[in-house]
Amino acid sequence: MTSPKPDHAPTLLLVDDDAVFRERLARAFRARGFEVSTAGSHEEAMAQATRESPELAVVDLRMPGRSGLELVRDLHALDASTRVIVLTGYGSIATAVEAVRLGAFNYLPKPADVDDLLLAFSRGPGERTEVTEDFQPPTLARAEWEHIQRVLADCGGNISEAARRLGLHRRSLQRKLQKYPPAQ
Repeated sequence: MTSPKPDHAPTLLLVDDDAVFRERLARAFRARGFEVSTAGSHEEAMAQATRESPELAVVDLRMPGRSGLELVRDLHALDASTRVIVLTGYGSIATAVEAVRLGAFNYLPKPADVDDLLLAFSRGPGERTEVTEDFQPPTLARAEWEHIQRVLADCGGNISEAARRLGLHRRSLQRKLQKYPPAQ
């Protein structure tokens, strides 16, 4: 998807609890001719989407209160034609699969800029960019993170149940989940 044509400004909803990041992205999209509205929470986003359903949406996965996955589901239920991209600094395969299952058009890890988002909107649903580098297997720490995320998703986010299935103490699992995901 390139910048819009002068006769039509696509509507875009940016939802992120980080106000500085949200406004920086909003300015960049506006400079490319998009009509942008912003929200910092699930409730704000749904209020705006109910007033006027956006053509495109960029949703942060982790926000205070209700999660970005719930927002993806609710935006998709409100208008299935809205293309939603989930943007997160806490990416895992399990959450990417869950986001697409709930109606997300695509899923991107942070940091991402406007060009990355436009490219993601232009690709097909769930389609990845071509990898030109040699495949590097994930580190052991990354594989552990992915496994924990998958088990947590299977448990519907229930930390106590996930800890039981993983053979960990609940507090140990909570400490692991508070850390940023390890690099690939």
